[in-house]
Amino acid sequence: MTAVTDSAAPTRATWRDYLSLTKPKVISLLLWTTLTAMVMAARGWPGLWLLIVVGLAGYMSAGSAGVFNMIIDRDIDLKMARTAQRPTTSGLISAQNAAIFGTTLQVLSFVMLWVWGSPLAAWMSLAGFLTYVVVYTLWLKRTTWHNIVLGGAAGCFPPLVGWAAVTGDLNLFAWFLFAIIFFWTPVHFWALALMIKDEYREVGIPMLPVVHGDKLTVAQIGLYAIYTVVLSVMPVFFREVGAIYFVSAALLGGLLLQRSWVLYRHVMAGNAVERRVAVPLYLYSMLYLALLFVAGALDRVVFAQLL
Repeated sequence: MTAVTDSAAPTRATWRDYLSLTKPKVISLLLWTTLTAMVMAARGWPGLWLLIVVGLAGYMSAGSAGVFNMIIDRDIDLKMARTAQRPTTSGLISAQNAAIFGTTLQVLSFVMLWVWGSPLAAWMSLAGFLTYVVVYTLWLKRTTWHNIVLGGAAGCFPPLVGWAAVTGDLNLFAWFLFAIIFFWTPVHFWALALMIKDEYREVGIPMLPVVHGDKLTVAQIGLYAIYTVVLSVMPVFFREVGAIYFVSAALLGGLLLQRSWVLYRHVMAGNAVERRVAVPLYLYSMLYLALLFVAGALDRVVFAQLL
């Protein structure tokens, strides 16, 4: 294999390199929960301008968190094959320039949400940023296997941002959306962690499969899947949503439990984790959350038309 010389490497970062710092693929689901929560809050169309502003500001805030995550985790990323070529790790973008970029994104996001959304939406967005950067990345990620459970709360703030941008406050249903994502996150992330646990072990990150093994991990996945499904149907009993959401939540939740059970049974039988049983749960968990929020938005729009 021929070594890559310095002259062959790019000498200046492009806009695509800066965009990659924001982790666009990760943000897509966060934005989806933000925008669908806006429809739920408005019980209809919240307005194109507000959707654009909140969507853009939400991307910038979450992207800023991704930037600072890459800055802080440069030492870890360098040792992992899938992250070794990140711009902050390769040296293409310096930590200083990345920090300036991330700070600019966060400040602009906060101002946009405050001016065109609501002050509460701006504070919720900032809370999500601080939870991800300070609580998860700086504190929990390298110290405890509870990192993704507690630190995963960062991903629960987007629907609160969307809701608060429309209404200026947060009601019980908005907090149900927060709780659903909170209990869904371990199911989603641990399914991935099972597949890349060796990478985490090599860099000393105490993810659950590394610390306590595959069997406890799949047991925890099953437990959190049950919590998620139970929480997902509870808004029905508070009359926040109706039949469309209930049927959707029941069907989607049933499949989430089934995928979790397949993984649980496979590992508990003494088999090593295989991609053919872990990947379906990981991929479906994303589809589950996206469709659940669509069901919530559709139900509240239809229900509003019947009032």
